Amino acid sequence: MARIAPFKALRPQPQFARQVASRPYDVLNSQEAKVEAQGNPYSFLHITKSEISLPDGTDIHSQPVYDKAKQNLEAFIQRDILFRENKDCYYIYQLIMNGRSQTGLVCGSSVDDYENDIIKKHEFTRPEKEQDRINHIKTSGAQTGNVFLAYRNVAEIDQLIDKWKTDKSPVYDFTADDQIQHTIWVVNDDAAIAQITELFAQKVPVTYIADGHHRAASAAKVRKALGEKATPEADFFLTTLFPASQLAILDYNRVVKDLNGLSEEQLIEALKKDFELEKADKAVAPSSLHEFGMYLKNQWYVLRSKPGTYTNDPIGVLDVTILSERVLAPLLGIADQRTDKRIDFVGGIRGLAELEKRVNSGEMAVAFSLYPVSIQQLFDIADSGEVMPPKSTWFEPKLRDGLLTHLIYS
Repeated sequence: MARIAPFKALRPQPQFARQVASRPYDVLNSQEAKVEAQGNPYSFLHITKSEISLPDGTDIHSQPVYDKAKQNLEAFIQRDILFRENKDCYYIYQLIMNGRSQTGLVCGSSVDDYENDIIKKHEFTRPEKEQDRINHIKTSGAQTGNVFLAYRNVAEIDQLIDKWKTDKSPVYDFTADDQIQHTIWVVNDDAAIAQITELFAQKVPVTYIADGHHRAASAAKVRKALGEKATPEADFFLTTLFPASQLAILDYNRVVKDLNGLSEEQLIEALKKDFELEKADKAVAPSSLHEFGMYLKNQWYVLRSKPGTYTNDPIGVLDVTILSERVLAPLLGIADQRTDKRIDFVGGIRGLAELEKRVNSGEMAVAFSLYPVSIQQLFDIADSGEVMPPKSTWFEPKLRDGLLTHLIYS
């Protein structure tokens, strides 16, 4: 059963919350982060993307970047921008995007549960991204990135959280520049804390990583590396648990740098073996499973998988699997999406125009748009012990970094 724990969050003074809150470190590159934090000395990007405080051209994975993150975090605490809770608490985090609301419980989740598969995974991680977070956590002493977990709804938990939201006042309530509303309540009542802990221990057999495989893996590896020096805080990692009924998964699209020696015409001809293919007069957002969009040389195409090109098992039925096995590996020579530098991933929130932009610029040669994975598919795959191809799911809205941070050193 799921083991969770309250924790003493490091969090902003209420008057600074909106300025501190920043988009997750892994949805922005260094230049985007620098622009976003410009003119805002309170932005948590100074900690999660601390290279923006260093000279241009600094290796973002070098030790000075992690040292700067620690220095900036300590400065935020010294300047009383951030303070640490005086007791272990749970936190309720509500996000509203385009009129749709979702609410999760922010807590520490057990590293033991992660290692024992009580926390289930659905994708492998990329070693270089793991190492980046390991270095950031070890140097700063803080888990700044929230791992997004899902679980099957439990009525008693839903009711308890809804009642707390109704009866209590939030400590933060603001709308960010992207028009997403963020509201957080502190659950500091000992009886309520004990009840939540017990409900998860009795009613939630497993949880599922929806977003944050690298952050979870890194937290576990940091604890292992600390060995006997590991504190009780390092036995848990920062998570927000959402009931499945509230979640929405967006598409997660692919762009590829070159055509592996093929001409555009040769690629199109090769695709006809496994797909019905036709030109489209506008950007293609697939409307059903086994339909894909492809953008190549200023032209969109619709690709539909032919019968017999996929299986109905939890992995084989996925469109990301079909694309991997019928296009990326055999035609474009991308066998391992985790490590191949010729492929990149574009979250659906950026829109199809982002795919066009990256191809039109010459940076990429071809783009593929995919139909989103469902939450039930995610659960089925994780339960089967299988893994999806990397970057198969994109969740929105995103939790903001900086509002609740978990320190692993006492």
